[in-house]
Amino acid sequence: MISRLWAKFSKSSPRPAAQPQSGNVPKHVAVIMDGNGRWAKDRGLPRIAGHHSGMKAVKRITMAADRLGVEYLTLYAFSTENWKRPKDEVDFLMKLPQQFLEIEIDDLMEKNVQVRVMGHREDLPSFTIKALDEAMSKTANNTGLVLTFALNYGSRKEMLEAIKEIAADVQEGRLTCDQIDDHVMSSHLLTRDLPDPDLLIRTSGELRLSNFMLWQLAYSEMWFTDVYWPEFSETHFEEAVQEYQRRARRYGGL
Repeated sequence: MISRLWAKFSKSSPRPAAQPQSGNVPKHVAVIMDGNGRWAKDRGLPRIAGHHSGMKAVKRITMAADRLGVEYLTLYAFSTENWKRPKDEVDFLMKLPQQFLEIEIDDLMEKNVQVRVMGHREDLPSFTIKALDEAMSKTANNTGLVLTFALNYGSRKEMLEAIKEIAADVQEGRLTCDQIDDHVMSSHLLTRDLPDPDLLIRTSGELRLSNFMLWQLAYSEMWFTDVYWPEFSETHFEEAVQEYQRRARRYGGL
């Protein structure tokens, strides 16, 4: 019963089109881009066609976030668990950053967007790393929207590595146990240079976090929609921001 109510009130519902208020725009929006494969299957297409169409949604939502005044946009592009997928699909996914950035880098530069990547680089193909490094280098001095791709990212691995680093600091005398707090933990995470997300969006109707930013999302507002990622539009994004603006964030207080 609780899960049905949660789904009812968390998913998007039809509302008259309207622009979000100019104030109280979420500073950091994180997105779990889900449903590419199911979108393709519904159309009798191979899964990679869904991923290709999903790449177009990345451009749409980046531009929409920039237009609304969002400062940070973090997109869950590939998880540490996604390696379990068929090899041909994984190979295609590894080529997408290169394709996307080659096509869109000029527009990203024009919009003053800074590209970043967070995740575990050691398992990524060299051509993927090269494309990402070139984009990060080219946009490093941009001062607008920070667009972060979470690629080969897994929150549990991230936290375990942070805990190991903190333990080493304690063992080597750089830190005491009493000094370990939220700030110390956050400073050892891959998101150390990002504020915690204000709003999490997940597409495709799934209602879970899927090992994404488990520490950072502790007090984030969450918004779910049945819409598959390739169909996710500027209007859907605006609806999510409007819903965020209707909520009161109390962080455990009154």
